[in-house]
Amino acid sequence: MKFETIRQKVLIDATPEEVYEAYVDPKKHTAFTGSAATGSPKVGGKFTAWGGYIEGRFVELKEGRKIVHEWKTTEWPAGYPQSLVTLTLKLKGRRTELTMVHSKAPSEQAESYADGWVEFYWEPMKKYFGKRS
Repeated sequence: MKFETIRQKVLIDATPEEVYEAYVDPKKHTAFTGSAATGSPKVGGKFTAWGGYIEGRFVELKEGRKIVHEWKTTEWPAGYPQSLVTLTLKLKGRRTELTMVHSKAPSEQAESYADGWVEFYWEPMKKYFGKRS
């Protein structure tokens, strides 16, 4: 088994609390991604995203500051452990700097997942908050 770590940083026009809520609340998650999400936003709570393509469990939650969760997809290689995603949220001026570290991603899928975070999460989240009045 070979693993990679994906690191990304993005600025979002919202407060850290708003970004946190959009990510962990299944209704808001569904609203910004445009795809079904379920879950219980508490430590130990399980979640799904993208109609069940993604599943995981929350490991650490610090409202408006940090989200740590397990993560895997329906395309996960057999025998691989779940990966770990850590999101750190910091106020930068009037925006949120979101830093993501996705560790233990299977090497053969890491590039696809890195692209997917941008296309299916960060860009839609920017648009979601950009539509506010």
